[in-house]
Amino acid sequence: MNMTNAVTLCFLLIITCVTPLSVGSNPEYVKQCSRSDPKLKACLIDALHHLRPYLSVGIPEIELPSVEPFRMDELTLSLTGGTNGYKVQLRELFVRGASNYTVDDIKLGSPFEAIVRMPALILDAHYSSSGVLIILPASGNGTFHARFDDVKALVKGTVSTKERDGKTFLNVDNLDVALEVKNVHMRVRKIFNNNRILTEATNLFLRENGQEVLKVMEPQLKRKLSVLFAGIVNQLLRHVPVEVFLLP
Repeated sequence: MNMTNAVTLCFLLIITCVTPLSVGSNPEYVKQCSRSDPKLKACLIDALHHLRPYLSVGIPEIELPSVEPFRMDELTLSLTGGTNGYKVQLRELFVRGASNYTVDDIKLGSPFEAIVRMPALILDAHYSSSGVLIILPASGNGTFHARFDDVKALVKGTVSTKERDGKTFLNVDNLDVALEVKNVHMRVRKIFNNNRILTEATNLFLRENGQEVLKVMEPQLKRKLSVLFAGIVNQLLRHVPVEVFLLP
């Protein structure tokens, strides 16, 4: 799966290796690297890991909010077909765990690529449904909880550069996030006026079809996460020139 948030803002830093830079100020959240370093890739991965605690709480001086949790508006899912197909709407989604990432590999340049792993992503949302689930009418409201374990994200993107006040600034033009999730756990609560039979039927469906439900989520998640992550990245990059991140 599209998920994490936040971690992708780091990956745009990897393209700076192709631009001649000069020494600049060094904020505490920046671990600087040198483009002449023979172990540049390892240094850049360390720099991305250095950012993790700052992403989790936010960086007020550059107006970057905390990514824990990050919020999405809604997902609308059609889980079964037919006239009375089972449809679910998830609203006010909050996702936690995106800042607890490890970068396995990066590909320098533009387009850039990064492989990122997260132990778990936790999703909580308001839940509403309509239609028939198995043989039971399943219209109701409640809460939705999901845990995605062992998440692998492949992040790809392109950037452009702009000169401002004698410094180079980057902008994310395109960003794509593809997710693989090893284990999926989903459940609902307080739905159908606490009707036990319908609640248990819904949770049985989610337990047995977690990966399939995730596949239905994925196209919307990819679009929403890509827009969300690009916005976070650009918020960082419009405030911090590339000269700050990479030395000659």
